[in-house]
Amino acid sequence: MASHIVNKAQEAAREDYGQAKRLLNEAARSRSYLYPIKGVAYFLSHPALWKPLRSKLVPYLTLYSGVLGSMFFFTYLPQLAVMAFVNGPLAVLTTALLILNESSTITSLISKNYLLQDALLDTFDGTLVARDATGIVAEGRELNTRGDSIQRLGKVIKKPFSGLSLNDLVRYVMYLPLNFVPVVGTVAFILLRGRSRGDSVHDRYFQLKGWPASRRSKWLEDHKGPYTAFGTVATLLEMVPLASILFSFTNTGKF
Repeated sequence: MASHIVNKAQEAAREDYGQAKRLLNEAARSRSYLYPIKGVAYFLSHPALWKPLRSKLVPYLTLYSGVLGSMFFFTYLPQLAVMAFVNGPLAVLTTALLILNESSTITSLISKNYLLQDALLDTFDGTLVARDATGIVAEGRELNTRGDSIQRLGKVIKKPFSGLSLNDLVRYVMYLPLNFVPVVGTVAFILLRGRSRGDSVHDRYFQLKGWPASRRSKWLEDHKGPYTAFGTVATLLEMVPLASILFSFTNTGKF
């Protein structure tokens, strides 16, 4: 009986290793991990796309600074005390990374559902217009005939993609204990966040294309490696204090 369990465990480990290797190979071949960096370059080279960001910059920075400052002030020492038991001297770093991640999640939950939703939508649609994909954008909103890529955006016809959902928050809480595993746990936590981030990056595009949920799910499953790679790099960039809002927009506009 014991040998049977061991064999099953070894078989499961080989399958997991094989799947992880396949996903890494797919991600490497697609080079999707470079897309967030390319998104920064594209965004900076198209000043018209800066308008939605500029309109939300001050309120977002006020929100993020308040959340980040409060998290470090009220939760750093308690979380450090817990992390020190499992991470030892590395707890100083892993606790800071954990709070950055927590602050990013809280800020995303508030801002993407209330503060930035319209601005991120305009950035995504405006990027499509800038790349002459007006036919796709016209499926979800009215378009003006003149102006730059943002000025041409008219009334929204289809409901914008949602921000951070309740399911995302539940998954975040479920994955949070991984940070108690030294180094490896924190890396796994960020990768899982990255996968969730990658799965949502094309929500608006799928909406504009009229894809049903079944087709979206199959597409994401078939391209899990590239989307996870993109999402992981995007997550890391959006954890950077203060600069996180810039990366939220550059990641939204890069597809």
